[in-house]
Amino acid sequence: MLYSNSMTYYPIFLKVENQKCLLIGAGEVGLRKLKSLLQCNPDEIRVVDNCELSSEVLRIGEDPRVFIEKRAFNPSDLNNKFMVFACTNNAGVNKMIADLCLQKKILCNIADYPEGSNFIVPSVIRQGDLTLTVSTGGNSPAFTKKIRNDLQGIFGDHYAKFLTLMGRLRPMVLDLGKETSQNTALFRHLVASPILDELEAGNLNSVNELLAEILPNELVSHIPELTDDFI
Repeated sequence: MLYSNSMTYYPIFLKVENQKCLLIGAGEVGLRKLKSLLQCNPDEIRVVDNCELSSEVLRIGEDPRVFIEKRAFNPSDLNNKFMVFACTNNAGVNKMIADLCLQKKILCNIADYPEGSNFIVPSVIRQGDLTLTVSTGGNSPAFTKKIRNDLQGIFGDHYAKFLTLMGRLRPMVLDLGKETSQNTALFRHLVASPILDELEAGNLNSVNELLAEILPNELVSHIPELTDDFI
């Protein structure tokens, strides 16, 4: 069977808000992990590295959630950590961290050592509240990057605006107290309409006209507050 030897990962979105994370090694790879983690609002990221750090890492270290320590890794660094990234250039150290995390049942991602990690990090495309992730199961980061770039050309800023519009509309529609089937039909009508295309073309007047045609009369007066900041 063609894919019989492929490792299968369970795809999830992990909430790290208010969690303590550890990053060992703050080189180029570690810097990327640090930036992506901060976007998810953890309680703390402790950065441990005994090498000279880049000015960018030091600048990010001014964030009150980031604690940088210039020293070697110590197993006690793992205490009370929710998630660990090991990004050192020492394969032996990375493997030791992987083994310790496995013993302590801590989520760990080891750079260039997927078989020692209990999760891998997909490539991420974000447009507002839209998040797309791409993974090739650790087989080809280069191909992952190509797919990511392809998707970035498709899912532009208009997707973020459309999602914002739907997010603003949803509570308004639900507050009308209509049957679930009516609400579902309305949301599907909006999704199937040309609104997304008009947003991509920058035709805000057309977007507002379409909304006036589709929305219940009670919500038509709210259209300006739904779209005025899309200009």
